[in-house]
Amino acid sequence: MVSEREQISKKVAWIALVSNLILMIGKIFFGLFGGSEAVFADGIHSGADVVASIAVLAVVGISNKPPDKDHPFGHGKAEVISEAIVGIILIIVSIYILVEAILAFFDKPGVPQYSALIAAIISYIAKEILYRYSIKQGRKWNSKAIIAIAYDHKGDIVASLAAFIGVLLAIIGNAIGWTFLLYADAIASALVAYFVFRIAMELVKPSVDVLMEKSVDQDLLDGYESTIHEFYQVKRIDRIRAREHGHYKILDVRLSLNHDLTIKQGHDIARDIKNEILNKYPDVGEVLIHINPYYIEPTEKTNLQKMQ
Repeated sequence: MVSEREQISKKVAWIALVSNLILMIGKIFFGLFGGSEAVFADGIHSGADVVASIAVLAVVGISNKPPDKDHPFGHGKAEVISEAIVGIILIIVSIYILVEAILAFFDKPGVPQYSALIAAIISYIAKEILYRYSIKQGRKWNSKAIIAIAYDHKGDIVASLAAFIGVLLAIIGNAIGWTFLLYADAIASALVAYFVFRIAMELVKPSVDVLMEKSVDQDLLDGYESTIHEFYQVKRIDRIRAREHGHYKILDVRLSLNHDLTIKQGHDIARDIKNEILNKYPDVGEVLIHINPYYIEPTEKTNLQKMQ
């Protein structure tokens, strides 16, 4: 049975795929025939977005699969892989756009048409709406795949804005005879490359951190520890580790309980702690608890005797 989370993820990815396809065709067409390097570059960016949307669609179903024999911790990292793929695609696109922008400075600049200006405005408005929708759903469902799509839209927002300003300045420059402003379109194309690259790095870095199993923030670890210490039977937390596994986290804890407790008592305490953490932190998918026997150290015995 398909979960609501998977349905929403696929819906967001399909909306992104269709909208990016339409925008890609429109911006490449008006970039070429409207004489704008910046709008054309933005169209190439949208073409990369189409590929990115397909990549996200391919892994959404995988990431929501339950654990199995080959993947006992689940398939959550599939979303991280899609996030990295989107980032790498955008890095390649940013390099291509930058090279084309540099080459444009060695040619005689053309005069962009108003159609290119309109294409940039439409792209900006469409991407602003898509970004707001995608980031809302991504945060609601804690989906790295959806958030990757949202950041992709965010890159298009700044790219379309840069393209719009570049085309507008070039048109104004041509109208008033300031020919140097005709290069504003090529400069805007270079800015598009820069903004696309920045967005790409915002996707690649965290995905690499997850794949390298970087620890979660200390604030989260402190919260887990506080929850565990609510159980008076816990004498000491010997070790606590947590890592992201896509859209959920895995917590690994070693606890010390009194050595004279039975196996059943220790098991019941560990189960209660696990359930409390899962209830309190919905983004935690698994809690692994190892119990160590706790003995009162000689110094502690002496201190207790002095207090009595």
